[in-house]
Parts: sequence; C-alpha cells; structure tokens
Amino acid sequence: MEYLIIIIGAIFVNNIVLVQFLGICPFLGVSTKISTATGMSAAVMFVMTLATIVTYLAQTLILDPLHIEFMRTVTFILVIAALVQMVELIMKKVSPPLYQALGVFLPLITTNCAIMGVAILVIKKDFGLAESVVFAIATAIGFAIALIVFAGIREKLDLLDVPEAMKGAPIALITAGLLSLAFMGFSGMV
Repeated sequence: MEYLIIIIGAIFVNNIVLVQFLGICPFLGVSTKISTATGMSAAVMFVMTLATIVTYLAQTLILDPLHIEFMRTVTFILVIAALVQMVELIMKKVSPPLYQALGVFLPLITTNCAIMGVAILVIKKDFGLAESVVFAIATAIGFAIALIVFAGIREKLDLLDVPEAMKGAPIALITAGLLSLAFMGFSGMV
C-alpha cells in the first residue's frame, strides 16, 4: 500500500513539473512534437532512475559514514553529469535520429533540476533504496505524462487559428498553466 501511495503521489498529486515546477526547461523546450517528447521522457526516466540509485548509494555508503553530507550537492551533480554523458553516448550509437532530434536538449538533462530534485527528495523523505527507486520511476512517469500531454496539446494548437500576439510562448505558457491547474485537482487524493 505504501508503494501505491508513493506512485500516485509522484505521478498525479505532486507531479514534478506541474505541481513542484521542477524541470520546466525541457518541459517547455522539447514539447513541440510528441515524438521528441517521448524520446526525452524515456531519457529522463532512465537517467532519473539510475541517478537516484547511484546518488542514494553515494549518500548512504560514502557521505553519511564519513560525515561529509555537505558534499551532497557537488557529488550529486558529478554523478548526474556522468550518467547523462553515458546516456548521450548510448543514444548516439543506438538511435542517431532521436539523438539528432533531441539536439541541445539532451545535455539539458544534466542541468534538469527534476533529476537533482528527485535525488535530494529521496534523501529528505528518508526513503529506503526500494522506495527511492519506486519514487524515481513514478516521478519520471509523471514527468513523461505531463510532457507528452503538453506536446499533444501544442501540436493541436499549431493547427488552430491562434491570434498573432498569442502564438508561440504566450499560448504555450497559458496552456501549461491550465494543465498545472488540472493536475492540482488531484491534491488531497493521497
């Protein structure tokens, strides 16, 4: 039951993008096409889960026993940067079209505050390793749902007759705000 509460909470109630406002840069930048949003979601899911496992282990096996918790931020940044480089190399070999489509946004995962936020949240919430992994995967699913839904809406908006002054960023931000309000409707569920 505890894992179900973590999953529902991370996906809907406390969605990392639409409620906690972490990861806004890739949310707005990669959400113009569903295909790109799906690829970014997969990359974020992989990196977020792996980064959470590695940073959790670094915290509990190195930083806590040596009483150097103050090194958490630097350690987590280095771990996340290394993991993103690994994902970038793998994606370049496995799926060159997706690698080209993501372009500059793949390195943005390194500075995606959602990745760092999840790594820090699992420590702050005092989760165990299994709970941390479930939280990371559920948070990544919530990020993916928000990103893909937003990309779908933006694709439909491109087909509509939007006033000239509202085209591009203005209508995207209004849409993101409305989507955020929709997800805030889940508050109180868990």
